[in-house]
Amino acid sequence: MKQIEKSAPRIGVYVCHCGTNIAQTVDVEAVAEYAGTLPNVVVARDNMYMCSDPGQALIRKDIKEHRLDRVVVAACSPRMHEPTFRGAVFGAGMNPYLFEMCNIREQCSWVHQDREKATQKASDLVRSSVARAALLEALKERYADVTKAALVLGGGIAGIQASLDIADAGYKVYLVERQPSIGGHMAQLDKTFPTLDCSACILTPKMVDVSRHKNIELITLGELKEVAGYVGNFKARVVQRARYVDIDGCTACNDCVDVCPQIHPDEFNMGLSTRKAIYQPFPQAVPGAFVLNLDDCLGKLPRPCEKCLEACDAKCINYDAEDKELELDVGAIVVATGMDVFDPLVLPELGYGKHEDILTGLEFERMLSAGGPTGGKIVRISNGKPPKDVVFVHCVGSRDKVCGNEYCSRICCMYIIKQAHLIKDRLPDTNVTSYYIDIRAFGKGFEEFYDRVREEGVLFKRGKPSEIFRRKDKLVVRAEDTLLGKVTEHETDMVILGVGLVPSEGYQELAQMLKLSLSPDRFFLEAHPKLRPVDSNIEGVYLAGCCQGPKDIPDTVAQAKAAASSVIALLNRGEVTIEPVVADIDEDLCSGCHVCEALCPYSALIYDPGREVMTVNQALCKGCGVCPSACPSGAITMRHYTDAQVEAQLDALTGHQSVAEKVEA
Repeated sequence: MKQIEKSAPRIGVYVCHCGTNIAQTVDVEAVAEYAGTLPNVVVARDNMYMCSDPGQALIRKDIKEHRLDRVVVAACSPRMHEPTFRGAVFGAGMNPYLFEMCNIREQCSWVHQDREKATQKASDLVRSSVARAALLEALKERYADVTKAALVLGGGIAGIQASLDIADAGYKVYLVERQPSIGGHMAQLDKTFPTLDCSACILTPKMVDVSRHKNIELITLGELKEVAGYVGNFKARVVQRARYVDIDGCTACNDCVDVCPQIHPDEFNMGLSTRKAIYQPFPQAVPGAFVLNLDDCLGKLPRPCEKCLEACDAKCINYDAEDKELELDVGAIVVATGMDVFDPLVLPELGYGKHEDILTGLEFERMLSAGGPTGGKIVRISNGKPPKDVVFVHCVGSRDKVCGNEYCSRICCMYIIKQAHLIKDRLPDTNVTSYYIDIRAFGKGFEEFYDRVREEGVLFKRGKPSEIFRRKDKLVVRAEDTLLGKVTEHETDMVILGVGLVPSEGYQELAQMLKLSLSPDRFFLEAHPKLRPVDSNIEGVYLAGCCQGPKDIPDTVAQAKAAASSVIALLNRGEVTIEPVVADIDEDLCSGCHVCEALCPYSALIYDPGREVMTVNQALCKGCGVCPSACPSGAITMRHYTDAQVEAQLDALTGHQSVAEKVEA
């Protein structure tokens, strides 16, 4: 009995008021007093802010004075402050994995109003945490070297900015873009709000910097196919589709385009103009070389017509070029895959696709551009004449439960206001009306720009159009004017649909490949919305730009720079810590049934044919707990979450005698 008492754990319990976040609903002093009566608890205290320096100092002081070997802090979510308190106990010489966090804020005080019942629940949660803490075991962290290179997925403004920042810090960057040129959607814009800067003028220098940077390897027409490894040591397989034109040899002389007989819709101009089968994506494209779309080429079976080859003096066209498979070793990954615009064909009542004078915001943006299909002239597609009346429709595909996009796309109000200004600037006598739900001009200078456009004569009507149809040579917008409380009909020449933003094509496949989580709006989910806005749930993988959610150019650039700084900090460390909370396999019990291998979302379980058992790649394992719950022979144990520890928690919650109490008895 004396031996048992000597080896019994010495636990300290600390209950946080969290200002009034917890104390308003929970009697914190009563919970701390109750904790002091629990088995193995040597000291129990309450404190206004346990995460503060005085709170952490109190823990370190008690560890030394009371010889504590376990610490339980009852406060907020472990996601918020578990690393903070692990660091605090480590500073006092205790193994950080002998610390237990009890969540009595999100799981108790924030979800209850009855103070007495909330206090009882908090006491129950503390009791369960103490029972688990008694069985915690010291774990040792391991370290691995970092590959000092980064992979950036996406060549829009986010990917460009992140690549330049990482490369400027002296690290190798592989920038992968699935289109023939970098630039993304920003390259399609005419002006940017609210300053009306020329989009190409501010973007093109950065694109050129990417092409010239010694530390950046640009991989256009590239697509990520597979990723393996872990933070600091990722192995990526990228397939680069054949361009059929030698980038180094092409002088962009246009001779090949002149003789090409095949005509196809121009994707860059949103189908408002045409291109040839061999083409340059846009005049400022990087790389500047032409690209041959062999699927569009005349006579591709059995051979192309070869007119472009005959016209090319540089002989840089190669019909036999093949796709390349690249194996890249990198230490970090930046996901900057951007977004797509909403397809209004989903809403047939708006008439898009039926009437050629109904355009999306991005199509109209190309019309406004001097390098666009009309040379910057605003004309009706139906007759080529300038419109005398234009209507804008806000929130098409945003804030709409019908189409499944309940979120605000953030940029729609402002790009519509910008486009309305450009119409009044170029066609002063044109009537411009904007139908809106709410105007969201949240950014720096946005509200002032909105006021300016209203003063220029643009009419804003509060109401959402329900139908757009043709009456003779006019388009009719039928909408409810919510301020007047009646349905109105507005005859106009042209309608611009302010389409919102949606996740980019292939986002689900990429999420599955990188093991990324998605938020309810289907964009990639950040690790924490406030404290870790550019981190993903996978360590070493960072998010930048609109792949994480709709945002404008300044916010996109800011997030790209933040992601780049996180990558640089990781690569600067030279080594990474490998979390010891992983699965462990008892080879004597393992039957090699492969059940766990099929279920592991991180591909961390590998069969060893020599020993005929499963093994765990601890660097890949994230401690999710799927494998031990599925193992039919009970061979897998989750470190830090053993069966005994979990059962002790459950027994404490249900009022049964815990494992620790059974041992003591």
